[in-house]
Amino acid sequence: MTDSIMSKAATMEIPINSNGDTGSLPEDDSLEQDLQQVMVSGPNLNETSIVSGGYGGTAEGIIPTSSIKGPGIRYNPTMLGTRRVLPLGQDLRLKSRGAHISPSQSAASRIASQAEALTGPNMHQSLSSPAVTADEVNRGVAVEKFDIVKKWGINTYKCTKQMISERFGRGSRTVDLELEAQIDVLRDTKRKYENILRLARALTNHFYSMVQTQRALGDTFSDLSQKSPELQDEFGYNAETQKLLCKNGETLLGAINFFVSSINTLVNKTMEDTLMTVKMYENARLEFDAYRADLEELNMGPRDAVTLTRIDTAQQQFQIHKDKYERLRSDVTIKLKFLEENKVKVMHKQLLLFHNAISAYFAGNQQQLEQTLKQFNVKLKPPGADKPSWLEEQ
Repeated sequence: MTDSIMSKAATMEIPINSNGDTGSLPEDDSLEQDLQQVMVSGPNLNETSIVSGGYGGTAEGIIPTSSIKGPGIRYNPTMLGTRRVLPLGQDLRLKSRGAHISPSQSAASRIASQAEALTGPNMHQSLSSPAVTADEVNRGVAVEKFDIVKKWGINTYKCTKQMISERFGRGSRTVDLELEAQIDVLRDTKRKYENILRLARALTNHFYSMVQTQRALGDTFSDLSQKSPELQDEFGYNAETQKLLCKNGETLLGAINFFVSSINTLVNKTMEDTLMTVKMYENARLEFDAYRADLEELNMGPRDAVTLTRIDTAQQQFQIHKDKYERLRSDVTIKLKFLEENKVKVMHKQLLLFHNAISAYFAGNQQQLEQTLKQFNVKLKPPGADKPSWLEEQ
């Protein structure tokens, strides 16, 4: 056992040349030459043998490696500058003793600097760019919102100041007498038409109740005519009369409902739309007077560099609100004109329909009542049309 260990230790100390045989060259020179040849051209496995056994073993212990195939060693000259090369003899002895060789500090610093140069700035830029972009976007949105609130606050302050001045009689206001008179007439007309609409709806509800009562009364008379033989004719006449009145009442209800629908459209849509434009016009007039008063106040003050800049800004704002005021005034004038024409046309048709239908109904002229509805293209809904279908109820 001791002999085997000593023979293996002795084998570790034996220098090996490129052919696998023991050589007599000096230790440093021969090993450097062999290592350089291996690094340049790779090991020649065909000429290399592996020695097994101890020092001075027999020939049977030499195993030829010509049949062994494996990847060759490729020479990489870039790696020469990143590792420390020891003397070859010392390197082999350290490896044989299991010693660990750490890379030099200069090689480590070069590797770290190359890695930082390749990945460091790019990685930092790729990570920081989205954050910077998001911050800039958020900052821009915040500044925009702040500007909107600032403009709204200044405008509200000026308009409130102008409104209070007008209420207390200290400020002047722009007045278009003709347009203001037309607006007052429109508002008064709308109130009166709303009253007509309310009364017409009340008439519809009451008349509908009367028609339902007539229908129930006719059904009762018809039932009694069958159960009372001695009064069969009298109950029968009254039942037919009530059914006829009920039928004519439903026809009149169709005409009244058409009248109510047209008045509702005229009042709550056409007139309301015009009054919304009037409201916008009045707000524009208030803003125009507010900026006009502000410009007049600045013109009455001293004329220095700061004041001149403020006067130019006030002049621009005044012109903007002046254009807006004139545009809305023109819109109101046009809408009032078209509204008057539409109102006359609609009311002429609806009042004629209402008169003819009421007259024909109370005169008992069923034919004239039906002719009136045909004349004005009023279509009656069939009985039970408002009732939901079986599928909708489910």
